[in-house]
Amino acid sequence: QPQLVESGGGLVQPGGSLRLSCAASGFTLNDYSIGWFRQAPGKGREGVLCISSSGGTTVLADFVEGRFTIPRDNAKNTVYLQINSLKPDDTAVYYCAARRNRLCSRSPSGYDSWGQGTQVTVSS
Repeated sequence: QPQLVESGGGLVQPGGSLRLSCAASGFTLNDYSIGWFRQAPGKGREGVLCISSSGGTTVLADFVEGRFTIPRDNAKNTVYLQINSLKPDDTAVYYCAARRNRLCSRSPSGYDSWGQGTQVTVSS
């Protein structure tokens, strides 16, 4: 029964940075992959990044390159989403999700448990 809690969102100016947190409980990261997704107003949920249980990264969208990374702290059972050079188009609710598989899925339907989401708003 995995549970995930996101935090770290907020209001930031264009060009700024944020580090979102995804704290996992009820399981360890050894047997699960963890994905980050986002949903902008009026849009569908889209994938951002995923990290496999072994630490490998899967890029889920072109906008990720050069600005998004997915650090992990195994001791804290926490996965992060580091976002640099934020743009207004990054405004969305960001979700983390756990998949009971060591490898990532590119589809939201491949994940078993979801956090509540954290709002990121990029505006001047």
